[in-house]
Amino acid sequence: MFGTLQKRLPQELRVAGITTMEAANRFLEEVYLPRHNACFARTPEDAGWAFVPFAGNLEDILCIQEERVVGNDNTVRYKNRTLQIPADRHRHHYVKATVRVHEYPDGGLAVFYGPRRLATYAADGSFVDGSDRQAA
Repeated sequence: MFGTLQKRLPQELRVAGITTMEAANRFLEEVYLPRHNACFARTPEDAGWAFVPFAGNLEDILCIQEERVVGNDNTVRYKNRTLQIPADRHRHHYVKATVRVHEYPDGGLAVFYGPRRLATYAADGSFVDGSDRQAA
């Protein structure tokens, strides 16, 4: 509320003669919040929850992500490792394309072109899986 409560509340406590934490908490519960809510509370337009569960893949969000340009040999260099990108049904090669390397907490790696995962690698850079899975 942009400082409104922070500026108003100490003055309200001073006017009410409150000097202890217990009295301040009691004042908040019994006087201030009911008065504040009566003035500003509104009933929701729609019944139900406003929150929806996350449907994506947190693993691909909570990782280190760095962009790289694919070399002429269809590989990407990442932390002294060479990651070979396999051919897939969408493209035979990704030379000069900008891709995104994901480094996961367990050390595993993945290469993405847009939302598409091109390949998955172990922590040592060895190829594990080439897939056309969509990232969430």
